[in-house]
Amino acid sequence: MSLVGRKISAFTAPAVINGKDIVENFSLGQYFGEKYIVFFFYPADFTFVCPTEILEFQKRLSDFEKRGAVVIGCSTDSQFSHWKWLQTPKNDGGIQGVTFPLVADQTLTISENFGVLAGQTAYTEEGEAVFQGSPVALRATYIADKQGVIKHEVVNDLGIGRSVNETLRTLDALIHFEKHGEVCPAEWKDGDTALTPTFEGIADYLSKH
Repeated sequence: MSLVGRKISAFTAPAVINGKDIVENFSLGQYFGEKYIVFFFYPADFTFVCPTEILEFQKRLSDFEKRGAVVIGCSTDSQFSHWKWLQTPKNDGGIQGVTFPLVADQTLTISENFGVLAGQTAYTEEGEAVFQGSPVALRATYIADKQGVIKHEVVNDLGIGRSVNETLRTLDALIHFEKHGEVCPAEWKDGDTALTPTFEGIADYLSKH
């Protein structure tokens, strides 16, 4: 079920912020009314595709910040695993230098609430809970507006890395729509012509393209 149009969860969980500080009560709710929220899940620390995504988000972090957005990552690892990975040099498979928050969802509840946990709990005939699949999050990305309402979501399977450029482009489209009331057509990027949401506006746009 899509979460677009719903308020993003203002969960409370441990996290590592500023690349080094462990906090026990991190919440997305602190940004409501102030910032756009780019919240993404990744499967696990100390893996292979995940650091390429996280380091790319860090590389583009100033671009998100210029647009009034925060970037937050989350996996089912502990805050201590996050901290260790953040202290590990890139040449050794680490993500040293990343400064945006990494949330610890060791209880799996955040991933379950967002519907992106790769596995699920089943029950035996004896009533015992058994986890089937992998207890990690899929590669999911959410963009919420400044009121905390989710406006965009995309979910990839474990082996498919996401595009940070596309996340930034989508954020630009959201900001443009909010500011101008114009809708953004296929492949739109910041600076391109958008169109008015009328049949006349669509016809005019198509005649020029």
